[in-house]
Amino acid sequence: MTITKIPAGRMRGNFVQGFGVEILYPGLSLTADDSGIGPIGRIDRAQVQPGHLIGMHPHKDDEILTYIRGGEMLHRDTVGNGKTLDKTHFMMMNAGHTFQHEELMLGNSPVRALQIFLRPNARDLEPMVQFHDFIDASSENEWRLIAGPKQAPLTVRSDIQVFDARVSKGTQLSLPAAADPRTAFLLYVFDGAIDFGDVTITTGESAFTRSLDHQLTARAGSDVVLFAFDPKAEVFHGGMFSGNQKRVG
Repeated sequence: MTITKIPAGRMRGNFVQGFGVEILYPGLSLTADDSGIGPIGRIDRAQVQPGHLIGMHPHKDDEILTYIRGGEMLHRDTVGNGKTLDKTHFMMMNAGHTFQHEELMLGNSPVRALQIFLRPNARDLEPMVQFHDFIDASSENEWRLIAGPKQAPLTVRSDIQVFDARVSKGTQLSLPAAADPRTAFLLYVFDGAIDFGDVTITTGESAFTRSLDHQLTARAGSDVVLFAFDPKAEVFHGGMFSGNQKRVG
């Protein structure tokens, strides 16, 4: 089946100057009427200088996975949490009906991270924040489950699973088996270059397929994130950041 290549998102700021965010709305390449696709609303790839504070700000009806690949930051929120996040310390903010947080960049190195805005299966859910400490920063040449609706380190209130892997140059990986025949896949390259079926995707790019038959091969050492989901899953499309930016009426 066809693989659709999705270009990198639109840049705001400048990575080189130390504060840049590349914002990807995957639906802009895949659908006519939705900026996201199914449970995936938006993916932000950020680089922020140490010492920078992103002040207290709200979220509503977003399920937000913070995925750091370099540096560290301090998370504080309105439900009383204060937690340092880095390459082994992950966080899921299930914003629900009311939630605010801020982020202070720590240490001496820029923070390189994804903030992944997923869509909940209903609006106005109870807010909560989850943390998980992984033993290793990366899963070498095999998929690691990060988040899912059940039996995952971090719970997301939607029909989607999020995996990651660090793939060595020349290594080939198959997609994880899907229990549900409706499952589709979005492969995102955080850093590196991947041959996926008949397309090549590099840093910031992604690819969508509905088939398990495709394999990926790393052209260089690569950090990748994989989403397995039902594109027609029941989701709320009005989240503050995850919501559909192409709403009509």
